[in-house]
Amino acid sequence: MTKELEFYFDFISPYAYLAHKKIQSLPSSIRTSYKPILLGGLHNLEGITAPAFIKSKLKNMINDCNLVAKKFNFNFKWNDKFPLNSLNIMRGYFSVNSTVKDQYVNTMFDAYWKNNLDITDEKILITLLKDCKIDPDQFFETIKEQMIKDKLKEATKDAHKKGIFGAPTFMINNKIFWGQDRLEYALDEYSS
Repeated sequence: MTKELEFYFDFISPYAYLAHKKIQSLPSSIRTSYKPILLGGLHNLEGITAPAFIKSKLKNMINDCNLVAKKFNFNFKWNDKFPLNSLNIMRGYFSVNSTVKDQYVNTMFDAYWKNNLDITDEKILITLLKDCKIDPDQFFETIKEQMIKDKLKEATKDAHKKGIFGAPTFMINNKIFWGQDRLEYALDEYSS
């Protein structure tokens, strides 16, 4: 069995964006598997109140993300519309063709956390989809299909069953590493 670093993410998480940027700089020999989840759904399953809804945590989160972005020289801008409902774009991950998944992930993360766009605005989303060579009409039809809805629900439930409670989370050898700042520990486990 080939070793793989699992990356549990939701586009709504600024820390998942920062982790994604770190992953992009890893050597190609490190196999990474992106595992989409619905963070709000995961929080509900775990009984957690998201930091976005706790004023003091939100303020610290903004400062913290800016510190991390500056340290690693990532182009990052806190989104004015945070938090947005990521349901449709997370379903979208399951609906787009595998040949454009990487571009889809890059485009959605950058749109939200680099370009400060409202990715729930249909006009903006249509432009982003076209940039990824994804047919918008087909995208909007597919994300309404029960099979796609179920895939996201099941992926979120599966993550929760594994003990995952937030994003980003890395998993390797059945060990959980929560937070963008735990990537190096996950990589140590990957190398062991």
